[in-house]
Amino acid sequence: MAQSTTLRLRGWWLWVHKWIGILLAVLIIPISVTGSALVWHDWLDETLNPQRVVTGTPALTPSAYADAARTALAPGERVMSVRYPEGEGAVLVQAARPPQPGAGGRPVRTNVWLDPADGRVLDTAGSNAGAVRVLHVLHGSMMIPGGWGRPIVGWVGIFMFVSCLTGIWLWWPITGSVKRGFRWKRQNSLNANLHHQMGFWILVPLAMLSFTGFWISFPSVFGVFESSQPRAEGKAKGGGREGREGRGKGAEKGGAPDRMRAMRAQPLERTALTPEAALAAAQPHATGPLVLVTWPTDQEESWKVSFARAGGPAEISVADASGEVTPPRPPRPETNARLMRRWHDGTGMGVVWQIVIFIGGIIPALLSITGLVMWWRSRGWKAELAKKRKARAKAGQAVPQPAE
Repeated sequence: MAQSTTLRLRGWWLWVHKWIGILLAVLIIPISVTGSALVWHDWLDETLNPQRVVTGTPALTPSAYADAARTALAPGERVMSVRYPEGEGAVLVQAARPPQPGAGGRPVRTNVWLDPADGRVLDTAGSNAGAVRVLHVLHGSMMIPGGWGRPIVGWVGIFMFVSCLTGIWLWWPITGSVKRGFRWKRQNSLNANLHHQMGFWILVPLAMLSFTGFWISFPSVFGVFESSQPRAEGKAKGGGREGREGRGKGAEKGGAPDRMRAMRAQPLERTALTPEAALAAAQPHATGPLVLVTWPTDQEESWKVSFARAGGPAEISVADASGEVTPPRPPRPETNARLMRRWHDGTGMGVVWQIVIFIGGIIPALLSITGLVMWWRSRGWKAELAKKRKARAKAGQAVPQPAE
């Protein structure tokens, strides 16, 4: 009786596991492969855009970099920030494009990469352009418009997590020692053996990636697990020299609209202070090398000057009109949302962890392919078995039951 119940339950889990893989393969494969590629975001970006790779350290003032970038900007575009490299590398100037009536979604910025030594323009591109950006959008929302993409990716993560749980149940031997599960030739099929072995060894990283993935996709749902509601912050996957976008949960119920309004802010056409004056006012509070200088906007008329610091950059606010300086806040403790993103992205987790999650993105694609092959081939032998059953039934012969 117990064995019969186990077999029936196993058949149910097999049905769930199988149809999750079949129905979601078209989503699982691109999400997994792009996730693996984005683990090496910086290397990939430099490989695809070698013109942006330079040596040397910054030698010019923020105004000099801003003036150099303006030569590559279109009419109406305004400089909004100058980002300095960590050590050697290109200086990145970001400019806001004029607002477009009726435009929805995330506003597009213009990125200008400059030689740190002389301000020479190395490259120019929109913030939504480039292969790496396409990988980000494909991984995060499958390029589905209307705000539906991110929840869909989140539900894929939920189903993948369920698939991990059912997968370990199906891997576990019905009879005998657990050592049987590690045997290569458990079945007379290369695809089945690959599926069983790869699925087991990648189970824990894949379950972690699935769990953290749907946590990231539904921040409002999991926000209840935060001890505090800090203002939005965080880093997108990789980030690299193009800057990193904050994706944390807002400090209040209207956090998402507030973030969108902040993203649509336009730099002031004229400022009372120069970038150098704002930098000089913020310098007494410096905690390390200069990281970022952000121009005042129509929503917040203050300069933001950021310096490197353990636990995140120290941001000093300098009022444009009065020059009043607001010292940086102490580093905020890491939130659950930020921890989940670091686990998911591998940011700051070391090369071993990055290799693990890289493999954890490749293998689900292989599992989807081997699973589809197994299902397709099973259709053939099941049809053949049905024919034999029908023929033997007509002849009054007993029909043997297929093995698991």
